[in-house]
Amino acid sequence: MNSITSAAAFTASLDDPFYYLANFQCVLDWVAARHADLLSEPERAFLAEFPRLPRASRALLVRMVMRKGEHFRVSRLAYDEIGEAEAALGPLIEAGWVEAAPPLTLDELFRQLRLAELKQAFADEIAAAGLPKSVAKGVLHAALAERGLESRSLGDWWPGAPDRVVRLTLMDLCDRLRLMFFGNLRQDWAEFVLAELGLQRFESVPFGPESRAFRRRDEVDAYLALHRLRERLDDGECPLALAAEVPGAPDNAWLAARRARLLLKLGREAERRGEAESALEAYAAAGLGEARVRRLRLLERRGEFALAHRLIDAADPVDEAERQALARLRPRLCRKLGLPAPAREIEPAPERLDLVLAPSPGGVERAVAEHLGTLEAPVCFVENTLITGLFGLLCWEAIFAPLPGAFFHPFHSGPADLNREDFVARRRDLFDDCLAELDDGRYRDTVRERFRVKWGLASPFVHWGALDEALLERALAAIPPAHLRALFARLLDDPRANRAGLPDLIQFFPDAPPDVPGYRLIEVKGPGDRLQDNQRRWLAFFHAHDIPVAVCRVRWEAS
Repeated sequence: MNSITSAAAFTASLDDPFYYLANFQCVLDWVAARHADLLSEPERAFLAEFPRLPRASRALLVRMVMRKGEHFRVSRLAYDEIGEAEAALGPLIEAGWVEAAPPLTLDELFRQLRLAELKQAFADEIAAAGLPKSVAKGVLHAALAERGLESRSLGDWWPGAPDRVVRLTLMDLCDRLRLMFFGNLRQDWAEFVLAELGLQRFESVPFGPESRAFRRRDEVDAYLALHRLRERLDDGECPLALAAEVPGAPDNAWLAARRARLLLKLGREAERRGEAESALEAYAAAGLGEARVRRLRLLERRGEFALAHRLIDAADPVDEAERQALARLRPRLCRKLGLPAPAREIEPAPERLDLVLAPSPGGVERAVAEHLGTLEAPVCFVENTLITGLFGLLCWEAIFAPLPGAFFHPFHSGPADLNREDFVARRRDLFDDCLAELDDGRYRDTVRERFRVKWGLASPFVHWGALDEALLERALAAIPPAHLRALFARLLDDPRANRAGLPDLIQFFPDAPPDVPGYRLIEVKGPGDRLQDNQRRWLAFFHAHDIPVAVCRVRWEAS
């Protein structure tokens, strides 16, 4: 097993002014040791050459890597521990890792210069165009953009510029290295600092040198390609053009799921723009679940009832959400096609509370909690935190089991395969062992001990700020283990979807008779608010398992 299993052991002390350089070098060493077979020759050369540069140059490069964008004004590369930026840049420019005078588009120029500087740089153009001296930055940009000006260096844009702009040429390479280390591009270099400050703490999970996110270089390439397409979509590029660049389905289930999510987003954006054909193609390529539902709804809006009905008949819903959506869509299509409507599923009606309350600055949930709560029957706000928290504490060892591919660096807030189809199947025996504690009463001591020992460690299920010892003890005393087993089993059915939609409040009844649950869950709906689909699914589940729940509908008192 690898000796570095905790983030604390991996991060450099913030007392060292070059802590960020030490952390960066650790990542390079980690990638070189574990991913050498996935690296190209230029990437291996960078890993070998980087430590040979002067420390100030290495530190400046890391500072640039950690900042946003690729272009930097030299005057803004001011760091006390590095010293003179121009001197530190020399070796980076010589190595080809920084471009000394890169061409700048008009947009990039406007990002780099302040308005006063732009007015100096374009004084003649402003005068020739008859623009006022007080011209706004956006107006000036629009006037210049009409001229179709080509990219050029800052010195060519503004011969008298008192500063210069350089460009980091390694951002793509560093993103690739960061991706191979973290297994995602959501986490960045700030993870090291947050861990050192104690603002983020992670479970220590042992893993071997073979534990890594990617097995082949083409998997890294596919991830990066999908990520760049998502970025371009977010920047407003045409979804039709981007859809044509989406790579084919990989033979990697994790990457295939990422590709499907991108296609779903492309379809949604195309539909928003009124590009129905493009949206339908993207939804069809995205596959099942939400994408199939959106495709069917769009076909219905286009009047293609027969095709939509045929697709529903052939559909085997992949989850509760899709089953619920298709059950609503099918009767509408049958009516429009003149076909017999299927039997309507009767939705169970939970206990209903109707309240008229004075408007509360703390929100409708707080108002209901204060109105219903008493010393004998306290009410706590627990939306999506209490049930998931109890589950996360009881099943901690199963969730953080060191399975291959689940953990491969010290900064995991949860297993990397949490949202994959085989997450539970790979740990079935471990989860069964955890849930077995509900049958013999051991679970209470386990939850208490985990709450004490694991406090503050990142978890996908435990939200520490929403849990305290008093709430935990009330829940353990009030919620029967049979109810917890049923609730936890549903979480395991679909951990990603079923972590949401749980009721806002819980009310405890410590003096309830032994044969009556000492609690009830309460979903709160303010004026004009409706139950969401995931909430309706939870309510149906509560009804089926005799779990006490009420829906509280609130109207504000007339002022």
